[in-house]
Amino acid sequence: MMSGFMSYFGGRRDPKQSSRDAIVTLRQQLQMVEKKEEYLQKKIEEELKKARENAVSNKAAATAALKRKKVQEQELERLQGTRFQLEMQVNTLESASFNSETMAAMKKATTALKDIHGTLTIDKVDATMADIQEQTQLAQEVSEAISSTTYTGVDLDEDELKQELAELEQEELDTRLAGADHVPVHHPAGKVAAKPVQVAESDDEDAQLKELQAALAM
Repeated sequence: MMSGFMSYFGGRRDPKQSSRDAIVTLRQQLQMVEKKEEYLQKKIEEELKKARENAVSNKAAATAALKRKKVQEQELERLQGTRFQLEMQVNTLESASFNSETMAAMKKATTALKDIHGTLTIDKVDATMADIQEQTQLAQEVSEAISSTTYTGVDLDEDELKQELAELEQEELDTRLAGADHVPVHHPAGKVAAKPVQVAESDDEDAQLKELQAALAM
């Protein structure tokens, strides 16, 4: 009642509610038109039946029935036109209401997106991604620097190290060879010629030298 009072004096009404009220009113009017169409259709059939019954015995009554049927048919035709217009209005209002609600939903979604993005711009996104890439690269460089600083502050000459290693190898080889010269040689009982003993000692030294070289090679 209050809404009707405000509408009467030009108060502002909710467009959505106004559309719903109009659709309800139009559908109610459609129901009334359909009922009247059913009534007229029934009357047309009755008048047609009277005309047939009196077509031979009472031509005046038959003619009057046909006239009434004709009037009712014209009224039915007008009602059908009215029903068509009402249905078009209902469809138009429902479509407009649907479009309005769709636009309202889309507007609300757009507002939500704006709230989410805030002051975010594509330039800020690009700048942030560039910072991330820069910091990632810096982290990798720091990791590599940390893993390669085992001898930080020590001046290492690779050629000098190789030369020193070669000298150590030679010293070790000389020491082992010197030790091999003092290895006692077992002489079997009986007389042994000097030359065969010398040959045996030489073969033993060669074998030990080869063994030493093989060990150094490993």
